[in-house]
Amino acid sequence: MAVMLGLNYTFVSEFILIGFSTFPHLQLMFFLLFLLMYLFTLLGNLLIMTTIWSEHSLHTPMYLFLCALSISEIFYTFAIIPRMLADLLSTLHSIAFLACASQMFFSFTFGFTHSFLLTVMGYDRYVAICHPLRYNVLMSPRGCACLVAWSWVGGSFMGTVVTTAIFNLTFCGPNEIHHFFCHVPPLLKLACGENVLEVAKGVGIVCITALLGCFLLILLSYTFIVVTILKIPSAEGRHKAFSTCASHLTVVVVHYGFASVIYLKPKGPKSLGGDTLMGITYTVLTPFLSPIIFSLRNKELKITMKKAFLNKLFPQNS
Repeated sequence: MAVMLGLNYTFVSEFILIGFSTFPHLQLMFFLLFLLMYLFTLLGNLLIMTTIWSEHSLHTPMYLFLCALSISEIFYTFAIIPRMLADLLSTLHSIAFLACASQMFFSFTFGFTHSFLLTVMGYDRYVAICHPLRYNVLMSPRGCACLVAWSWVGGSFMGTVVTTAIFNLTFCGPNEIHHFFCHVPPLLKLACGENVLEVAKGVGIVCITALLGCFLLILLSYTFIVVTILKIPSAEGRHKAFSTCASHLTVVVVHYGFASVIYLKPKGPKSLGGDTLMGITYTVLTPFLSPIIFSLRNKELKITMKKAFLNKLFPQNS
């Protein structure tokens, strides 16, 4: 819906999410597939959180950060996927202006919180391997709580900056968002005015700088980690040290691999279907893979989860 404001301008009071309308015959299949992946993502992260909180041996900084990561992932997917699932079953794909702004704010807040937490987890592994004697001092409970809190503050700041910049633009009539959620690029295409290009460049620079900064800090941490591991004389010691980083490193590669495809892809001819399917990689696929990776690649967590599961099935043997 658009309300006339005069001078050939209109105020858009709602948007239409085109989303998967380019795949009309596949929408039911997409709904079932994404519903199962979403439920698995929720259950996987909840299982990780429950295991960590119930097992005293996992009350360490590394697992505190993993628990915070699971929380941010649950909120991130909740901001996007339930609405997407509803639209797959509905013929009405309208979303109110304020609801669209809220969705953008929460998706960017929790998305960047996720990136900041991955950076903190990289620092935790760096301290554990490169400075083990100072680990309890550098990663004290108070220090860990501050790192988690600042990650959430940083995510909220990014969400506020991006959302404020985009929704202070003027939207002049066309209100069809060529995506399944309120994302920056398709919304910029609907904006009008002389400052659209400047806002687009500013938002792009802020987002890429934040992501690249996090990635470089993680890369720096792992550079020191690799150098330290290579100095360990025994192969068993090197393997044990690296195994504590394997799950985190795998998630980092998946997370930043998909992010680089989205933010750093070269400009060229785009299709609505291609952009929609590309969006699935970082809204559905990455959160789906994350709990799987942490559950399978983290030996201590995997053993604890298996033990808890068996105790639930066979309580007489516990």
